[in-house]
Amino acid sequence: MNWWQYLKVLSTFQKICGKEKIQQIQFILYACITIFRNFVSVSEEEKKPLIDFTIRHAWHRISRMYNQKAQIHGLTMSYGFILMMVKKEGTPSTKLGPMMGMEPTSLSRTLKLMEDEGFIKRGESATDKRKVLIFLTDKGLEKRLLIRSFLLNFNEELATRTSSEDLKGFHNVMNALEGLMEDLEKEQK
Repeated sequence: MNWWQYLKVLSTFQKICGKEKIQQIQFILYACITIFRNFVSVSEEEKKPLIDFTIRHAWHRISRMYNQKAQIHGLTMSYGFILMMVKKEGTPSTKLGPMMGMEPTSLSRTLKLMEDEGFIKRGESATDKRKVLIFLTDKGLEKRLLIRSFLLNFNEELATRTSSEDLKGFHNVMNALEGLMEDLEKEQK
């Protein structure tokens, strides 16, 4: 199976299963292809790791680590991201969804749970009474400090293992990827 056939299979699975299941299927297919490559002779070009799979694999491991660390403190990764994104002056919930890539129903459910657990509270905007803003409670601020400390330590540790040139190159690649994704999204409209 070449990469174009693989992408066609993924597209078909996405139509059948939906976007949520496709990530699980994509990871399984990637694992199968990786195992298959070890047993079958393939060209050197096909042995090169693809950027998107490298990012996906790294993010999967980071995500798992974040969730494990969060569980120790009675949180989830989603809670952690929300706690880090809410500003002191309050943040509209409508801005949190796009920043996190969450669907409105999932975000609403998560915010409700966080409010029930005492991490956040809702309040009116001082300038526009129609807007509902999300604020951190004292408990939420305490957890935010824990998360911030962990994230800073993780980033510092990563920085000690790479050169500043490598980090700059990584950010350049990620910016190029972000630009490519924006262009592809525009083409789809």
